[in-house]
Formats: sequence, C-alpha cells, structure tokens
Amino acid sequence: MNSILIVEDEIPISQVLKVYMQRANFEVVQAFDGEEAINKFHEVNPSLVILDVMLPKKNGWEILKEIRQESTCPVIMLTALGDVSYRLSGLNGGADDYIPKPFDAEEVVARVQAVLRRAPNDQEKIKKYGQLQINTMSHRVTLNNTEIELTPRDLSLLLFLAEHPNQTFTRDQLINNVWGWEYEGSDRAVDLAIKRLRKALQSWPESEGEIKTLRGLGYQLSAYKK
Repeated sequence: MNSILIVEDEIPISQVLKVYMQRANFEVVQAFDGEEAINKFHEVNPSLVILDVMLPKKNGWEILKEIRQESTCPVIMLTALGDVSYRLSGLNGGADDYIPKPFDAEEVVARVQAVLRRAPNDQEKIKKYGQLQINTMSHRVTLNNTEIELTPRDLSLLLFLAEHPNQTFTRDQLINNVWGWEYEGSDRAVDLAIKRLRKALQSWPESEGEIKTLRGLGYQLSAYKK
C-alpha cells in the first residue's frame, strides 16, 4: 500500500486530507511542524509527501530542499500563497506539483494519484532490515534513524551485500564485485572491511540480522527484510 506523509500544521485541513487519502486506500502519516516532518520522512519513507509551505520550526522550502538532497520521493506543495512566483519556486526547487488553498480534497487525491503514476518507484531502492535502512540510490545508511558514516569502499561492500541478502560470497567474489577485477592487494582487505562494518552496525539487533561469516564459504548479510 502506498503511504502518504501529510505535513500540515492546521489540524482541520490535515484531518480532511487524511480522511480522503484513506478512502482512496492510502496509508497516511501526519506531521504538524517542519522538524517532525523530517523525522517522519526518514522513519516512514513515504511514497509521496503533501507539504504545506508555512510551517512552524522549518518551512516547506527548507523541507523540500532536505528531501531532494537524498530522495526523488514525489512532493506536492500546498499553500495559501497564490502568487505565481511561489509556485515557480516550488517547482524549480524540485516539487512535483503545486496546489493552492483553498482546494477541493478530491482534486488533491486525483493529483496524488497522477503524480504517483508517473513517479519512479523509490520504495524498491530502500532495503529495510528492521532498524537498518539502506538507500541504494542515495547511498545513505541509517540505523535506528541515525545516519551511519562509512568509507566509500565499506559502503560499496555493504550495498553489494544488501542487494543480495542471505547469499554467501567468497573473498574473491567480493573483491571482483566491489573492489574490481583489477585489484592487486591482499584479500585480507575484505576481512578488515567486514570487521569495520560489524563495528559500525554493532547496535543492529541480532534478531533483525547480522553480517555472518560462514567458515570455508565466505560472508553474507543474513537478515529478515521488513
């Protein structure tokens, strides 16, 4: 089911949008200020965001900019500011559509459905293993909503393992796929990278997954995908 994040500080408007979106079989998450919006975006990874411009703590332009730094998730701007310059600001900033207030809720639903029909499916680019989320498009790794900083090589290794969960790879296979066939260093580099990844992901609950060593076989990202 597609999920919609509604970011609107006027509760009556937010509730009306929620009702109409749920009638259209969307899962709905609400945020009522800019900071909550960013937190909910990272937590939920919505299919689309309906984003008001005038918000407490962070305005819609700031939120749109943050979203576009890491995601192509569709965003529909919602505002009472009717000047064409505001509309152009939103569209030039990466918004997919712009709806001025007052609006007809059924039209908003139709606009959402139209945007989703032509939008790329970001959901397929997000690998979720419980609290661990790996965005294979933006190369962003978060654990319990906290971003994990990795070296480019370690990140590439984790991305490769995440693309092939529960599959075992030898050192040579990992070197060929991650380091490249022209790599001339020691295969111990794989062991060291695995060690660093385990340390970076040490707070990942074992009930959700782990990077396993299968003696005589190799390594795998053993995980329950959620």
